[in-house]
Amino acid sequence: MSRVQLALRVSDLEASIAFYSKLFNTGPSKRREGYANFAIAEPPLKLVLLEGEPGQHTRLDHLGVEVGATAEVTAAGDRLRAAELTTTEETDTACCYAVQDKVWVHGPGGEPWEVYVVKADAEVLGASAVDAGAAAQPAQERTPDGDGAAARCCGG
Repeated sequence: MSRVQLALRVSDLEASIAFYSKLFNTGPSKRREGYANFAIAEPPLKLVLLEGEPGQHTRLDHLGVEVGATAEVTAAGDRLRAAELTTTEETDTACCYAVQDKVWVHGPGGEPWEVYVVKADAEVLGASAVDAGAAAQPAQERTPDGDGAAARCCGG
């Protein structure tokens, strides 16, 4: 099983949950403070909503591909490095109320993509090693650790 993930930063989490529940005819599969995710069967999509700043327009936080096993994350990392893309790997990271293994890569416009597997539930929001500052930097300027700690994560 794999599906595309779309993570959005929203200013009104409750209104966004209500809208996306109607749009996809299903409610969130996980809700926590400042966070909700939808595991949508058709079309296969993991929609993640992260609470942002009040009054801000909804914006893309990051993109991803959820896979079923750590071996698939490892294979994706190997394939991306073979294609000469810079990757950042995370193992057993607590991110968006889940324990995950993941590999990150950035598109030509700086957009962050993760290939990840959810291994278990977690009690904390957590944070990923790839942050918004890293996403905005040109690829040749990024450090291997994503240039800092932080705010981006999320398959949970």
